[in-house]
Amino acid sequence: MNSKIKITVNAEEKEFSLGRTVNDVIESLNIKKNSMFVVEKNLEIVPKEAYKNTILKDGDAIEIVGFFGGG
Repeated sequence: MNSKIKITVNAEEKEFSLGRTVNDVIESLNIKKNSMFVVEKNLEIVPKEAYKNTILKDGDAIEIVGFFGGG
């Protein structure tokens, strides 16, 4: 049994150990918790309160989109 999964994060394939969550991916990318961003898993938005409980599976696609002010 393979203890690793491959997921796509913002169009880049990455490898994680089994049982990793959306929150683990965010932490691995050093994204600040107070940043304005949305996480999409397999084309569906993941609510912030579900990041720690959303376990990733081999082949999942994650998109992390940040919001930036400007003018």
